[in-house]
Amino acid sequence: MEDILTEHESTVHFATTNLCKFKEASSIAAQYGIRLRRLAIQKHEIQAESLSTIVSVAAREFIKNNAAHAVVTDDSGFFINSLKGFPGPYSSFVFQTIGIKGILKLLDNASSRKASFQTAVAYCEPRQEPVSFTGMVEGTVALKSRGHFGFGYDPIFIPKLGDGRTFGEMTMDQKNCLSHRSRAFSSFCRWYDTRKSTKRS
Repeated sequence: MEDILTEHESTVHFATTNLCKFKEASSIAAQYGIRLRRLAIQKHEIQAESLSTIVSVAAREFIKNNAAHAVVTDDSGFFINSLKGFPGPYSSFVFQTIGIKGILKLLDNASSRKASFQTAVAYCEPRQEPVSFTGMVEGTVALKSRGHFGFGYDPIFIPKLGDGRTFGEMTMDQKNCLSHRSRAFSSFCRWYDTRKSTKRS
């Protein structure tokens, strides 16, 4: 049965196979009266240095094959300064191959542990070009994995504006107050809400 939306709510399809990512994004979007509906499909992902390029191509490819739906896609990267931005846009592959232990090993003799998390979000409608939004949060890489919340590199990232905990030690709501994904999706939601209001007027 379809969900019944209030007059102040709207639905946007989010193409992702990552349920944790979907839950975080849904919580953010709900604050703007936007309900995300998950399309559990693997997005088309090219290799590129720019996260915005990666998500824009993915959104455009989705629209090409599913012209009936507008869609939002996202991609995130973990950028470590002393490793010249590695793993960056290749973060998912690196996580699957060497994991958190491998990243910590690479930083054994590093003079700096500064890093950033970055997210790009792209929204695309049929017969339109994608619009992208970005979010970034700076911080440092912890000396060891801490916490069991979140996913991916969360247990080793300490946000600069936080209280010393890693993302892995924060609940989803606490992480969403600081995270890269929250900033990117908030930018998208504000744009989407303004656009929707303009169409109504």
